[in-house]
Amino acid sequence: MSHLSRKVVDVADRQIAYLARRSRELDQETRVTVYVFSDKVKCVIYDKDVLRMPSLKQLYRVGGMTALLAAALKSQRELAQTAQLYGDHSFLTFVLTDGQENASHRSPDAPTRDPRELVRNVAEMIETQEDNWTLAVLVPDQMGKREATQCGFPKDNIAIWDATSTQGLEEAGQVIQEATEKFMVGRTQGIRGSRAVFSTGAKAVNRKTIKAAGLAPVNPSEYQLIQVSRDAAIRDWVVECGHTYRTGGAFYQLSKSEKIQARKRIAVLEKKTDRVYTGPEARALLGLPDVEVRVTPDHNDDFTIFVQSTSVNRKLVPNTRLLLML
Repeated sequence: MSHLSRKVVDVADRQIAYLARRSRELDQETRVTVYVFSDKVKCVIYDKDVLRMPSLKQLYRVGGMTALLAAALKSQRELAQTAQLYGDHSFLTFVLTDGQENASHRSPDAPTRDPRELVRNVAEMIETQEDNWTLAVLVPDQMGKREATQCGFPKDNIAIWDATSTQGLEEAGQVIQEATEKFMVGRTQGIRGSRAVFSTGAKAVNRKTIKAAGLAPVNPSEYQLIQVSRDAAIRDWVVECGHTYRTGGAFYQLSKSEKIQARKRIAVLEKKTDRVYTGPEARALLGLPDVEVRVTPDHNDDFTIFVQSTSVNRKLVPNTRLLLML
């Protein structure tokens, strides 16, 4: 990434500053390891307290090749040597590349010279990692995404970034920061790892993640589900259906991509049972930080997301449902 080398250092240093700030705020000890790779893989910082991190300015050097698989294997195998005798450790790794894999089979850090065997090695490693390991990758295009998928990276742990401009790198840094925020907030709720680190929506919800977040179902006597059959303002529809409208007591079904403010509560509905889960943990489950963030509804066969409305004029979408807390 020679054309972006200065920006790489700037974005990385800002990410470190963000990690240091959030570590203090969330009272989480954070340690950082940094690898750089071209045809060789080099660890330039190992297991260092984020509050004592130096700038990458003197450590980052660009190269011409992309030994992505060798870098993934080496980083995860070396990090696995971290002592976990008594602490509750979680490992989050982001791999950022501006090109496709083209050098691991020649890299001295690769365990084999067979490209197909390398792919199998990475896929097997990811498949067998414990639930406190999260490995994500940012690639420059759809071809890179297909290759990462073939190597076993979870599809929601793969993101595409614009590797042609400094603006693209800025945006990639923002994606990494938002994903890290989601991860760190999840840690406060007991979630140890993620296979949907880049997903902020219904894709992140399943029975396992609900259990991990510690969500408990709401008593059925405390809520009612109402079908929305036409365009209507939220207060008007609640009143028309024979209920009293209470500001903050109605939740609309998330049906399109939109920004959700930090103060908005979230509810999760299990479609099969109409069981509802809500509370602060529901925001963490979706990876929502304590700032405004854009969320996509995604497709989920088993769960539906509802968002608290604090407006009387919120326009409801026909053929959705309204959750009314009694």
